[in-house]
Amino acid sequence: MGANSSSISELPENEYLQKLSGSEPISENDPFWNQLLSFSFTTPTNSADLKLLEEATISVCKSLVEKNPRTGNLGSLIKVFLSRTKELKISAECQNHLFIWQAHNALFIICCLLKVFISRMSEEELQLHFTYEEKAGPSSYGAECEDLIEELLFCLIQLIVEIPLLYPCQHTDSNWWKWLCSWYRGRYSGGVTSALGYAVRDITYSISLEAVTTLIVFLSCQLFHKEIVRESIIHRYLMHGRCLPYTSRLVKTLLYNFIRQERSPPPGTHVFQQQTDGGGLLYGIASGVATGLWTVFTLGGVGSKASAQLEQCSPLASQSLLLLLVLANLTDTPDTPNPYRQAIMSFKNTQDNTAFSSSNPHAFQINFNSLYTALCDQQKSDQATLLLYMLLHQNSNVRTYVLARTDIENLVLPILEILYHVEERNSHHVYMALIILLILTEDDGFNRSIHEVILKNITWYAERVLTEISLGSLLILVVIRTIQYNMTRTRDKYLHTNCLAALANMSAQFRSLHQYAAQRIISLFSLLSKKHNKVLEQATQSLRGSLGSNDSPLPDYAQDLNVIEEVIRMMLEIINSCLTNSLHHNPNLVYALLYKRDLFEQFRTHPSFQDIMQNIDLVISFFSSRLEQAGAELSVERVLEIIKQGAVALPKDRLRKFPELKFKYVEEEQPEEFFIPYVWSLVYNSAVALYWNPRDIQLFTMDSG
Repeated sequence: MGANSSSISELPENEYLQKLSGSEPISENDPFWNQLLSFSFTTPTNSADLKLLEEATISVCKSLVEKNPRTGNLGSLIKVFLSRTKELKISAECQNHLFIWQAHNALFIICCLLKVFISRMSEEELQLHFTYEEKAGPSSYGAECEDLIEELLFCLIQLIVEIPLLYPCQHTDSNWWKWLCSWYRGRYSGGVTSALGYAVRDITYSISLEAVTTLIVFLSCQLFHKEIVRESIIHRYLMHGRCLPYTSRLVKTLLYNFIRQERSPPPGTHVFQQQTDGGGLLYGIASGVATGLWTVFTLGGVGSKASAQLEQCSPLASQSLLLLLVLANLTDTPDTPNPYRQAIMSFKNTQDNTAFSSSNPHAFQINFNSLYTALCDQQKSDQATLLLYMLLHQNSNVRTYVLARTDIENLVLPILEILYHVEERNSHHVYMALIILLILTEDDGFNRSIHEVILKNITWYAERVLTEISLGSLLILVVIRTIQYNMTRTRDKYLHTNCLAALANMSAQFRSLHQYAAQRIISLFSLLSKKHNKVLEQATQSLRGSLGSNDSPLPDYAQDLNVIEEVIRMMLEIINSCLTNSLHHNPNLVYALLYKRDLFEQFRTHPSFQDIMQNIDLVISFFSSRLEQAGAELSVERVLEIIKQGAVALPKDRLRKFPELKFKYVEEEQPEEFFIPYVWSLVYNSAVALYWNPRDIQLFTMDSG
């Protein structure tokens, strides 16, 4: 096989890798780079493949880390890549057909090397590897005072925002597109569009994905620090200087990558793949050049299928979303707020013709309908739910648009399904879904409209067959189920608080509650009542037992009792709010209340609940009296009829008015302490074709994702 490597185990002995990591400096003009970069391979599609690759090449990387300060070969490789990317924009007359291919291959190698460098050294040490100054010779990095880190970052951003994917109608007037059309004419009998479209999509898709991945790797230093990184060389480059004017374009492109969900091309379809006759473009143009590093070495084998995950999703969309989340959660500097977060907070709908605020230079427009559709479709992933949370919480334009949608069920149902399967989700995903509901329930229009949306056959709800139910009643059922799950399993006060806050926000707008939803509200109160009595009994027994002994400390039952009583009061306030504001709309709740009237007896005289019990007690007494007057052995239908008649007859002024129940979500102080580890755990667990040794990770424990 000569210079080629036929297996991963042979890579450390590959002569090109050995020369790259050797002791001799290699000028960026050396023919060696054509040899190194002229390889074809199936791009790794999962972290397992990349783990094998990294383990096989670790000796090469270590050697390069050691010798690069003297050779500057990493800088030469980066300069070669930069020169190739500049050729991407050359005129139609350019005859160099290798530039896209070699640019992609160069970037792939750079990304692999950077990942090792960043995991093993500080940013200051990394910067030294980029600022090598050659003592003599035609190429001198230091002489031009170039900052290769900023140059590379700027180039990556340009690649992401300027290289087209397969959208011929958008690029048919560009010189780049015309050149590719002219090159393909005559080579394929099927015509330019059929042959060119797929090939262009393949190679531009690959280099766009590699650029996004490399930016993530550049920012991955956070993984190797326990504390939140607040001062960073990479952050400074991205938030100042040449990169800053591209902020809005980068955010917009990443969002559109997420929206489009463009599928990955099948492996083995690169524009410069070897042809069946053995001639191949590589051999026709670069005759005499060695076939390179990985012509034979292919992860997964030539023509192997991509992973099941990649068959079902878009690697570019997934990776773009992760990069967007990382950028949006960079910490502010003392003198500069995060421009990427500013862009996310301020972008508008393409149909919004109002002027942009001069105070935010990073605002832009995007198609909200397409964004909404993508958000609805992708909520099974943590990162899509986190994006939805960020947009609803931080961008008032998006929030207003979402709340005005007439198909809000398309967004709410996936969120409810996340909460319903709480035992299968990580706690962070559940929190984000719940906070999204809390934000939505801050709006009275939302709280009214969800009771007007009628759903049929909710197949994922297993406790009971729901052939027909309103979205509002289903939301109540799922939130109550989440509370009950939390009471018996996790006992997380934060989860309780937000669930109850969402129910409280909706309570004044409860309409036509499904009988099962009404039953579950009262059943939850029953569960709380039993828990209250149990803790009260335990506290009493503990106190009696301690009278004869002063040595053993008492368990803190008082704290448990206070927590339970807070939850009970909130549930009573929710029931009271519904009865006060929409009694005549909810006969099923009154029915459930009467059926379990004995539950409320013990709380009538309790000092913590006396005030809120007045209305509930009045309603129970009023309707109980009317039912007694109607006689014994009443059917369910007759009871409901009496309740509906009584709801009209009950004087509203007899019900005491309480302040409106309204809760608003507010982020805690220093939210980055939660969100940055969460985002990077998503990158670690979900990024396409990225692997980090778990022993090197400092930011979070391996079970936090």
